[in-house]
Amino acid sequence: MRVAEAMTAGIRIAEPDEKVPHAAKKMRTQKIGALPVVEDGKLIGMVTDRDIATRAVGANKDVTTMEVQEIMSDECFWCSETEELEDAVRIMEQNNVRRLPVMNDKQEVVGMLSLEDVAVHAPASLTGEVLKAVARAKSKTDKD
Repeated sequence: MRVAEAMTAGIRIAEPDEKVPHAAKKMRTQKIGALPVVEDGKLIGMVTDRDIATRAVGANKDVTTMEVQEIMSDECFWCSETEELEDAVRIMEQNNVRRLPVMNDKQEVVGMLSLEDVAVHAPASLTGEVLKAVARAKSKTDKD
């Protein structure tokens, strides 16, 4: 199965100079936990609800004036819509991420592949494998 068959299409994006509350509102209304950050059509990072909670609110920053680029993760892993789902899952496992932006052949963000998408579309063995890898990595970072 190709990533395009499993991903969530038509996702929202954030811009680096977008105010954090605006990005948070997008997440709330779309019921999502992450937004790819795109500048001039190029993927430059990801911002998550956790970034907002820990890097902004938890750090006692003034979130009303803060821009997404101040709290986003600029190391961003992604996959291609034409890639095999199993290959995308390997990217998730190796990099301990729960979501991957999905790019088309023009390097435009066209969707998001999440653990939930994998759980719905992949065989149970593959789903269990990625969930275990990501959960194991998270428990290690929580102890650090």
